[in-house]
Amino acid sequence: MNLAPESIGLIAGSRTLPLEFARLARAAGVKRIVCTAVEGETDPALASLVDDIVWLNVGQLNKMISTFTSRDVKQCVMAGQVAPKNLFDLRPDFRAMGVLLRLREKNAHTIFGAIADELKKDGVELIDASPWLAPLMPQTGFELGPKLSSEQKAEVEFGFRIAKEVSRMEIGQLVVVKNGIVLAVEGFEGTDKCLARGGDLAGPKGGAIAVKVAKLHHDMRFDIPCIGAKTFETCAAAKISVLALESGKSLLLEREACAALAQKNKISVTTVS
Repeated sequence: MNLAPESIGLIAGSRTLPLEFARLARAAGVKRIVCTAVEGETDPALASLVDDIVWLNVGQLNKMISTFTSRDVKQCVMAGQVAPKNLFDLRPDFRAMGVLLRLREKNAHTIFGAIADELKKDGVELIDASPWLAPLMPQTGFELGPKLSSEQKAEVEFGFRIAKEVSRMEIGQLVVVKNGIVLAVEGFEGTDKCLARGGDLAGPKGGAIAVKVAKLHHDMRFDIPCIGAKTFETCAAAKISVLALESGKSLLLEREACAALAQKNKISVTTVS
């Protein structure tokens, strides 16, 4: 993949990932970044990092696609979250409505896949952003915070097996375990609420272990597992003792802040494969 195309489109969601992508793409030599951003979700600071930004609401599919086609953008990436509830609480334009009506199953995977198909119809290819984001992906051997005990390592392996199976069934990508018991499985509520629920079920002393993975045949074009400082704050509040990420498949944002939070709250961070 050419990491320094003349132009790249950015479909930006919330949190810091769109900003990180813009910085890393620039560093890789991308000359022009054209961005669509979601009103009320995307960080306004992104405007200073891109060449052109168009604000829209979730569901304005035609406006999003025309932003790229009218500016002769041939490739685009997705970066950042769109709150799951907003995928179902949207006011679709006619093009988005047609897409939704054609879908038998309506979840994040099928909706974003259909958006990729619509982009392709108009000559815009949705591509994987991970080559630019590789510096943010912890690999095998990565650690933050206290060293894991042998018991914790065994729990991580147990949680990893469960998380891969749960993700294979399209349920979620995170599990919380303790003493060989599955306390919480991520569903529609998302990572942070699953962590909070699992921590609560672990009891007042905490000590649960969270494992986040990528799905089998994960489509990295629009769904890269991602954690940041907010995730660590949630782990601290839930008294999670270990956070394990699938090696080379998850993004760790705001690394300095995460390292400080891990040390302060005695959260062990590791990779697993």
